[in-house]
Amino acid sequence: MKQYSVTGMSCAACAARVEKAVSSTPGVESCSVSLLTNSLGVEGNVNDAEIILAVEKAGYGARAKGSSGDSEKHREEEDALLDRETPVLRRRLIASLIILLPLMYLSMGHMMWGWPLPRFFDDNHIAMGLTELLLTGIIMVINQKFFISGFKSLIHGAPNMDALVALGSSASFLWSLYVLFAMTRAAADGNSEAVTAYMMDFYFESAAMILTLITVGKMLEARSKGRTTDALKGLMRLAPQTATVIRNGEESVVPVEEVIEGDIFTLRPGENIPVDGVVIEGSSAVNESALTGESIPVDKAEGDRVSAATTNESGFLKCRALRVGEDTTLSRIIQMVSDAAATKAPIAKIADRVSGVFVPVVITISLITFAVWLLLGETAGNALTRAVAVLVISCPCALGLATPVAIMVGNGVGARNGILFKTAVSLEETGKAKIVVLDKTGTITAGTPEVTDIIPFGECSENKLLSLAAALEGKSEHPLSKAILKRAEEEGIKAEEVQDFRVVPGNGLSAYLNGKKLSGGNLNFIASSSSVSPETEKQAADLSEEGKTPLFFTEDDKLLGIIAVSDVIKEDSPMAIRELKELGLKVVMLTGDNERTARAIGSKAGVDQVIAGVLPDGKEREIRSLMESGKTIMVGDGINDAPALTRADIGIAIGAGADVAIDAADIVLMKSRLSDVPAAIRLSRSTLRNIHQNLFWAFFYNVIGIPLAAGVFIPLTGWQLNPMFAAAAMSLSSFFVVTNALRLNLINIYEKSGEVTETAPIVTVSAGEETLAEKTLLIEGMMCEHCENTVKTALEGIEGVESADVSHEKNRAVVTLSRDISDGILKNAVEAQDYRVTEIA
Repeated sequence: MKQYSVTGMSCAACAARVEKAVSSTPGVESCSVSLLTNSLGVEGNVNDAEIILAVEKAGYGARAKGSSGDSEKHREEEDALLDRETPVLRRRLIASLIILLPLMYLSMGHMMWGWPLPRFFDDNHIAMGLTELLLTGIIMVINQKFFISGFKSLIHGAPNMDALVALGSSASFLWSLYVLFAMTRAAADGNSEAVTAYMMDFYFESAAMILTLITVGKMLEARSKGRTTDALKGLMRLAPQTATVIRNGEESVVPVEEVIEGDIFTLRPGENIPVDGVVIEGSSAVNESALTGESIPVDKAEGDRVSAATTNESGFLKCRALRVGEDTTLSRIIQMVSDAAATKAPIAKIADRVSGVFVPVVITISLITFAVWLLLGETAGNALTRAVAVLVISCPCALGLATPVAIMVGNGVGARNGILFKTAVSLEETGKAKIVVLDKTGTITAGTPEVTDIIPFGECSENKLLSLAAALEGKSEHPLSKAILKRAEEEGIKAEEVQDFRVVPGNGLSAYLNGKKLSGGNLNFIASSSSVSPETEKQAADLSEEGKTPLFFTEDDKLLGIIAVSDVIKEDSPMAIRELKELGLKVVMLTGDNERTARAIGSKAGVDQVIAGVLPDGKEREIRSLMESGKTIMVGDGINDAPALTRADIGIAIGAGADVAIDAADIVLMKSRLSDVPAAIRLSRSTLRNIHQNLFWAFFYNVIGIPLAAGVFIPLTGWQLNPMFAAAAMSLSSFFVVTNALRLNLINIYEKSGEVTETAPIVTVSAGEETLAEKTLLIEGMMCEHCENTVKTALEGIEGVESADVSHEKNRAVVTLSRDISDGILKNAVEAQDYRVTEIA
């Protein structure tokens, strides 16, 4: 996605105008405008000049981002996000208030409460009018930006919020000017009563107050909007400016832009790592919290990778640069967060459609209000008051900001916790998922086999068995061999050199050590040359049932013992899966393992369903099948997961996985922890809930505010709205929306709250037979047969529910299932009908 900075936008109508203009440019496939970051994202085959021209024709300015170097680009983007509006608006507000105070004293204090005035004004109403005219004119000049932007948008045929403010303020000012001229004529005619009466028709203070109050709202909004981009600005500030590289045998400090792939750079304690690299000398603890949110430093030694913007805490490191410039992990994170801010969530389309026609509709309503009140016999002054109130209370900004501010803050919360949403769509849609599919290797399990059991036979000791096994496996490259060698190293055992080493593919190994033949491998391989008792075979079968791989070892065909190796489940996987089920999702494990191993690991992990024996090219097909039952998330880390990640409604890549998987995914988990999956879902749901609150407020405010300002409630309740109060309401509406979005910063996405407690899972294997099960729901609120039918219909509408026996007298429903369905899904179906589920058994 190509990004541009856009200048001159002031409200949602401006953003809609820019988006419409760019979308109509030939070659543009899609585009989205962010009022929050004043940015434009474009996809398609079109050059910068055409995009900039389209924006300029719409009445705004634009320039392409990222034409400079990487570090310079980050500084440029951070500079673009700086809050320059608030200081300017603060100065305007202070100046406006200084002039407004005497104006309000003169127009309201004296007229309403009889406050004293200089003798010059005694019975000199024309002098008072001229003074109000002068003070109001000064305030209009101070806030001239409203008029420049507003009338410019009217000329381009795309009126924005500034147009409403400019029209409302201008109408009040021009009407007051007309009254002043009429007063002057009456004074010339000697009609003192008319002069006094005209004093009550001045609205200079309304024109000035409208501008001042809108400026207050704009300042509060700008300040709050600045805080919503704190996460992105914080990431940009992490980018190191210099690096210490070794060239021609000497160390030198160079700008980070000059570091190239293959350069050797050094790191001393306390220094930030400038680019992504690999350690070639030294060891240290590296603080990666800036990228992953994990506060505990990670030990790094020769061969380990390091990432830009992380901090070397203790030792000296010498590293070779692997990724520089825009290819570093930090740059990719910044790009992901920035791209997500530039995209639009589907829910925003409703507000966009309304914002696009909002201002013309409001102007029309204002004119109708003026005409209707004149026809009803009101004076022109009163009719104008209500028309102006309609103009200034209407706020398209609250509608336009409702979604992007929540998306921006939600993205920031995710980035701080190492959860990166690539688009606004992924942030919105993740919380709507019904099924989570987890790849086994590297996702549920660690992905690196470990020795779990050492079982010696006869006089052989554990130490001897491990020593001989390590000697045999020392020349093998098989992952299971590496697990045994790692365990031997941990035990302080050095593998001896063997002779005549041979590999029997798919079966085992053989070699000679000190003249004795060593053999190791699976049961079939060992049984072909050694005697294996039924008890030993059963012991091996039990290990296999637990998901472990038993390896047999012999010396001169005499059985020494069994070493079991297994890809162990990650420490946080069972808890994460339990949390997913508590969130109401069905959890499926997808693996290429055999059914026995898959069942064992699935049972330990606690998943709802296991799909075993899936070949790499079959994962995408299984995902497509599961998607028929509901919105599906796929979580994986390998190259072979990429098609499935792309096919799923939402793809989540484990950050330590392959680049192909990360590129194919919609969400990237930097910490490589499965517990971040339920955290991402909680964040998505909280963000969506916040968006709904913002949209409700924005629509509710305008639906109530516009009729109130137009005087619709006067015949019913006598309620009416002064333009000054209308302006105050408008100025606070956007501030409310932005402030509500900032509340997302307070949520703890790892904290379980209000989630359904699950019963023990039913683990099924796709190759197995269909399983029928029953669950009993205790329900409060059912009072009659109609209630029973409502609950029954809701439950039987869930795919996988064979039947539901519901009794309002017993306050329960017994549900028969053809497949496992999480308690959360059943609970949500019932509670959607306004009944309360108290227990599920």
